[in-house]
Amino acid sequence: MLLTIDVGNTHTVLGLFEGDEVIEHWRINTDARRTADEIAVVLQGLIQQSPLLEETDISGIALCSTVPSVLHEMREMCRRYYGDVAAVIVEPGVKTGVPVRMDNPKEVGSDRIVNALAAIHLYGGPAIVVDFGTATTFDAVSAKGEYVGGAIAPGIEISVDALSLRGAQLHKIELVRPRHVIAKNTVEALQSGIIFGFAGQVDGVVERMSDELAAKPEDVTVVATGGLAGFVIDEARSIDVYEPWLTLIGLRLIYERNVGTSAPAES
Repeated sequence: MLLTIDVGNTHTVLGLFEGDEVIEHWRINTDARRTADEIAVVLQGLIQQSPLLEETDISGIALCSTVPSVLHEMREMCRRYYGDVAAVIVEPGVKTGVPVRMDNPKEVGSDRIVNALAAIHLYGGPAIVVDFGTATTFDAVSAKGEYVGGAIAPGIEISVDALSLRGAQLHKIELVRPRHVIAKNTVEALQSGIIFGFAGQVDGVVERMSDELAAKPEDVTVVATGGLAGFVIDEARSIDVYEPWLTLIGLRLIYERNVGTSAPAES
């Protein structure tokens, strides 16, 4: 089985692949203080407690990280606990198959390149990936499979936290769809502004990016992913498809490009 690890600023998503199928997955907090040994304990505990796994034989590891301190500990975890397993860490020098057309390609987060690869593999180009995480990122991929740029906006949770901190009479709320856009109380007013406001933001940015990306904007496939996507995707008119495991799929593809197939073929 191939273990894929996507380390984000807030959460770390882990997935186990058997062939091209995600057979188990987990989401844990990203903790920059966690050591390699602690990461190994958490990982092995999750695997051993899973009711879906009959075997726990990890044949390969693919990971990307937007948090440098965690990446260092992840490297050490792979070296110490999975030293006999091929590990691919997405960084400069790793084959992704995605040309990066940016002023400074090294500035682009590895997860964004991984998402671009998965979107092209699954849906073809041109495409826009909207990743709802700590930040909401928009990544544009050309018809040729090139990463051509993107946009970054504050994420949903960051905005909710900021609003509750700066508004004396505003408190953190449960993020659910309100009954009406025109709210009749403060809680629903906040829910309306956040959910419909972010949906409008997504539609606005996607429309402008599509106009720049393709001669026929209607040819652009818009793919949503990320842990917070569920709050917005039903309200954003521009999203074509939701793929929760987009980054994990991209990690599997990169592993295969650099090492080989993620699982042996059945005889």
